[in-house]
Amino acid sequence: MNDHEQFTVVPDGGLTTPAGFRAGGLHCGLKKVERYDLGAVVCEVPAAAAAVYTLNAFQAAPLKVTRESLAAGGKLQAVVVNSGNANACTGKQGEEDARTMRAAAAQAFGVEEHLVGVASTGVIGELLPMDKLGAGIARLPERVKLDGSDDFCQAILTTDLVQKMICVKVTVDGRPVYIAGAAKGSGMIHPNMATMLGFITTDANIDADPLQKLLSGVTDSTFNMITVDGDTSTNDMVVAMASGLSGSAKLAPGHPDWEAFAAGFRHVSEYLAKAIARDGEGATKLVEVQVNGAASIEAARAIAKTIVGSSLVKSACFGADANWGRIIAAAGRAGQPINTETVDIRIGDISVLEQSRPVKFDEERAAEYLKGDLVGIHVDLHMGTHQATAWGCDLTYDYVRINAAYRT
Repeated sequence: MNDHEQFTVVPDGGLTTPAGFRAGGLHCGLKKVERYDLGAVVCEVPAAAAAVYTLNAFQAAPLKVTRESLAAGGKLQAVVVNSGNANACTGKQGEEDARTMRAAAAQAFGVEEHLVGVASTGVIGELLPMDKLGAGIARLPERVKLDGSDDFCQAILTTDLVQKMICVKVTVDGRPVYIAGAAKGSGMIHPNMATMLGFITTDANIDADPLQKLLSGVTDSTFNMITVDGDTSTNDMVVAMASGLSGSAKLAPGHPDWEAFAAGFRHVSEYLAKAIARDGEGATKLVEVQVNGAASIEAARAIAKTIVGSSLVKSACFGADANWGRIIAAAGRAGQPINTETVDIRIGDISVLEQSRPVKFDEERAAEYLKGDLVGIHVDLHMGTHQATAWGCDLTYDYVRINAAYRT
């Protein structure tokens, strides 16, 4: 049975489709233009929770505070998120502000402080305007509702052009169980957990420990396999919350329906990861690199990520130039074992290299393929049985324009 036979995508599903969840957003004045910049996801009950965080040494204050909340018992009942200001590299004052943000949300929603997580995204190095933020949080309860998923998605965007949200349904003990996710991310995206802000809700009956192990494992093959620009953010975090309100028995590895649940969870994560790569700043196409025949999973992942993150490969994709030399050069500098006599490369279904030797191909056909909005690059090392897939985007003039004026 393949993954897609284990779950179904729910049309128009969102973060609040799983039982027990509400969400919403509003404008509180953090952004210069009147766009939503504050949102929350709230559960009726304390939810089993898990999270993964950026590996950047400069972790933003909200991540530290959310870690504290989860360490108090592995449960969350509310997550409040602001955009427009990252509250990163803001010292002790930034940490105090993040805790004040948590306390204000706890009061607004009538829950204990350790049941609140916080997240921020936006400009680094500026203190939060706490008067605006506090007033906005006080208004959040009236905006958090069953049909508030879209408003929440709008509230977490920065340079993103589109919302990123999905919901799937699996069957556990004969009952429907829903898994939903929303994310933001467009620039400062590079594998190293989590390369973005992501929020996953489910009504599965699952404890925090197996949820954490599932999230960490899935992250390695989804969120950590995307790159836009090679920069790992200070604020990246993915949080998963499980209400347990589906009515099914406890889920854990060994349960007959565990694999179906894990497949649905993985699909939600992969969909969001690919949506971020596709929405890379200035991007015109999604680039997918699949490496087969590697000696280890670590080698497959490293080579795939190096290729998809190469500025030269990304530029060639933008220019519709089937320059396979850039692909093999990136593979060779990934720091992994490679047999330089056995590499095959295809661009789409067009073979350009076999056993490390050039193959004559139709340049015009290759250029036409590369003009599409999805570019697939396939590399077979013929060294083993391991494979990995990484996602990224092309490098365009607009990427420079957007980031040259990010603050102004």
